[in-house]
Amino acid sequence: MSAGVDDLVKEVCLEIEKRWEICFLEIGVDGDHAHFLIQTVPTYSPSSVVQRVKSVTAREVFARAPEVKRKLWGGEFWGKGYFVNTVGQHGSEKVIAAYVKGQGRERDYHVLHKGQMALGL
Repeated sequence: MSAGVDDLVKEVCLEIEKRWEICFLEIGVDGDHAHFLIQTVPTYSPSSVVQRVKSVTAREVFARAPEVKRKLWGGEFWGKGYFVNTVGQHGSEKVIAAYVKGQGRERDYHVLHKGQMALGL
């Protein structure tokens, strides 16, 4: 990802917050992948949140920066896989935040957005 694409992904994620009950507590990128720390309502399944974030961001990045699709191998913005971990009422959001931040230490990790808990869960 380039700085321009990073900023575009952040912008689209913040637009997603306005449309659905999804709050991005942290958005970070590490060259060839992204990390999201997301808070959402319990009625959304983790897979539906991932599907929504991946599909909306890909569609918007390709629409706003069509040159990105031409540069990608196979024309796909996101890979097929993902990692999800959940935090229950008695879990620790700080542990997952530390994990997300720790993923980029071996590379050039950039925090693009540091949000606030906004859903009142």
